[in-house]
Amino acid sequence: MKLIYRIILTVLALSVVSVARAEGDGKNEFNPIETGVTSLGIAPDARGASMGDLGAATDPDANSQFWNPSKYAFAWSKAAVSLNYTPWLRKLVNDIFLADLSGYYKIGQDDNQAISASLRYFSLGEVNTRQEEGIVGQSLNPYEMSFDVGYSRKLSEKFSMGVVFRYIYSALGFSDSYAGDQNTGASAFAADISGYYTTYPIIGRNECQWSWGWNISNIGTKVSYEGGENPAFLPTNLKLGTSFMFPLADFHTLAIGLDLNKLLVPAKPRRSDFADGVEGEEEYITKLEDWRNMSPITGIFKSFGDAPGGMKEELREITWSLGAEYAYNNQFFLRAGYYYENQYKGNRQYFGLGAGFSLNVVRLDASYMMATAQTSPLDQTLRFTLTFDMDGLKDLFGKGR
Repeated sequence: MKLIYRIILTVLALSVVSVARAEGDGKNEFNPIETGVTSLGIAPDARGASMGDLGAATDPDANSQFWNPSKYAFAWSKAAVSLNYTPWLRKLVNDIFLADLSGYYKIGQDDNQAISASLRYFSLGEVNTRQEEGIVGQSLNPYEMSFDVGYSRKLSEKFSMGVVFRYIYSALGFSDSYAGDQNTGASAFAADISGYYTTYPIIGRNECQWSWGWNISNIGTKVSYEGGENPAFLPTNLKLGTSFMFPLADFHTLAIGLDLNKLLVPAKPRRSDFADGVEGEEEYITKLEDWRNMSPITGIFKSFGDAPGGMKEELREITWSLGAEYAYNNQFFLRAGYYYENQYKGNRQYFGLGAGFSLNVVRLDASYMMATAQTSPLDQTLRFTLTFDMDGLKDLFGKGR
């Protein structure tokens, strides 16, 4: 079943890596970071995706668990639940999707704490194997899922922190009892730690909002594919962001945000980075074994300064998102953004567009992704988010009595 694993892992790689097109010696410079459970890095909600995959320092909402869970402590509503759905890689296949359920609940009398949770399910559709030519074997439905719970708390009037604990399960194969091949899914545990700072400066006669946020996500164990023969790092990620919101007129506001991301995963050694001959081959094998046996915590520190191209390649590993959100009376929203990843590290570059409409009880958001590369499998990606506000429900039923 190793072939099945490799095919599915290739599809997963396509979900986060576009084809790099470079001139000259681009083939030698193309070196994206390899991780397992790559679906953990896919933005689940339409709001963040429409701003170019941005959300470290934006206003809190029901989907802050993915972007920065410490924001929940500053949420205005007592509780909210959000359902997200994304058809994925729809230019290639029509049965891959990401579904996500997220929510939070404020606790404590001082309105300064919150508990949160999310459930993600990433389906890779149906895969049929063949035992012999023309004879269909078993039907395979590979998937990845995660469940997490979080806690956030204000440490001052302007600053909060949050932690999240996550269980991850990746099922990319099946057991073939006739061949004696007993494949099981790969499990992992991870944690996030985050912080959020917000202040309200006065500029001219207007009260604005300036926020900063950071989130280190998926700090945890490795996942072992192919019966433990191929351990992979989780996509541990450092996210830094800032957002500035200012009023345009009565009931009209505009927020502009910027996020920076870096995977805290060591780069896998490449044979082309070592000298030709026996000595170069031996050095490469040694480095590859060290990489495979490296602990996740050691890998976090090794991810800084390990790039064979030096500082130039280190800077290539940083992705950035720039986006904006216009809101009218906190009921109608227009959003746009841009996401950039270096061509040698995956070449994901795309624009996001989106809109939202909110009532007291429910909010509906949608986004559309336009990749700058025509051959990108991420082009024309749609996302839909439905959010229920518990304060709105309470007011609605209260008025009905």
